[in-house]
Amino acid sequence: MKQRFATVTVHAGQRPDPVTGSLSTPIYQTSTFVFPDVATGARRFAGEEAGYIYTRLGNPTQAALEEKIAALEGAEAALAFGSGMAAISAVLLGLLRSGDHLLYGDSIYGCSHSLINELLPRWGITATAVDGTDLVAVAQAIQPNTKVFLLETPSNPTLKVVDIAAIAALCAPNAIQLVVDNTFASPALQLPLKLGAHVVVHSATKFIGGHGDVIAGVAAGPKALMDELRMTTLKDIGGVIAPFDAWLLLRGLKTLDVRVQRHCANAMQVAAFLDQHPMVERVYYPGLPHHPQYEIAQRQMSAPGSLISFEVRGGLEAGRRFIERLELCQLAVSLGDVDTLIQHPASMTHSIVPREERMATGITDGLIRLAVGIEDAADIIEDLAQGLAYVGSMPNLSAVR
Repeated sequence: MKQRFATVTVHAGQRPDPVTGSLSTPIYQTSTFVFPDVATGARRFAGEEAGYIYTRLGNPTQAALEEKIAALEGAEAALAFGSGMAAISAVLLGLLRSGDHLLYGDSIYGCSHSLINELLPRWGITATAVDGTDLVAVAQAIQPNTKVFLLETPSNPTLKVVDIAAIAALCAPNAIQLVVDNTFASPALQLPLKLGAHVVVHSATKFIGGHGDVIAGVAAGPKALMDELRMTTLKDIGGVIAPFDAWLLLRGLKTLDVRVQRHCANAMQVAAFLDQHPMVERVYYPGLPHHPQYEIAQRQMSAPGSLISFEVRGGLEAGRRFIERLELCQLAVSLGDVDTLIQHPASMTHSIVPREERMATGITDGLIRLAVGIEDAADIIEDLAQGLAYVGSMPNLSAVR
């Protein structure tokens, strides 16, 4: 029987423990595994026999997580990592060689930007940023040695929505591997592999974990590639996930569908409130009809997500005072948490991106990113309202237009 998404989040990769009958997947908190004899150990190391060797190479708790992620993303296989950046690094280093060229979306997570522009050049890999929403610009940016296109959609933090199928159509004739960072959507809202992407990556810290208590990453794609990455950039660089962290993700995934539904319902209400508030200059949210890629989001995503970026009238100082006035919304980086989190990208997550580059991609000094949680939407709105009212009552700030 083909199971639907909500059922897969609960049951994929899960089997009663053969020893105890435990319904919950056990935490195999072990570094190594005992072989029954030397010949078995030799066969496993040679890849001639399936079985566990050492947790850096694989672990039953990790394997259950990887099976569930692959099922959710519609992939042949998946890998789990110790962080989202470990996943992105392993995928890029596995796909790129010295002399290769990388294309990447011009609105991208700060640490991904640093990896691409500070570390990859050390190995002779060049890179070009391009606006993924401009298909003409993308086509013109492709070089004969372009091997990979790394794309975030929705992007961090400007929430651009890129047409994955259209980008995949440009990549395919040029044998370019399209890698989509699906962190902001999660598999609950968007399935890049079904739209033509080759690999999908996540910071599993976010919606997949969902409770703010684990750092992890995942990648999913063709089995041959996942097997290659497991025995190269995962094994040899060592960005592995701990068994307990894998178990935390398995636990979090059971409620992914219901959590994301609540996240999105709340975000729609919050975005509508911000969009009509006189102290808000502009709102970036794919669920609002005036969003530039609203139609793409409607077609490509099952819901517009729970991330909202906006600018408070009065610029940086007004935004700072607004954030510090809030009581329910917590000043912290991350997203996809059950708690509502708010942060200032220019001074926090994207502070390592040169200011001129930030401004050119819409990451202004006054931009605020709100990750809407699963609290009562009325309480979130009430907190935002009192913060905006506070800033609006300050003549030297509210007069700025």
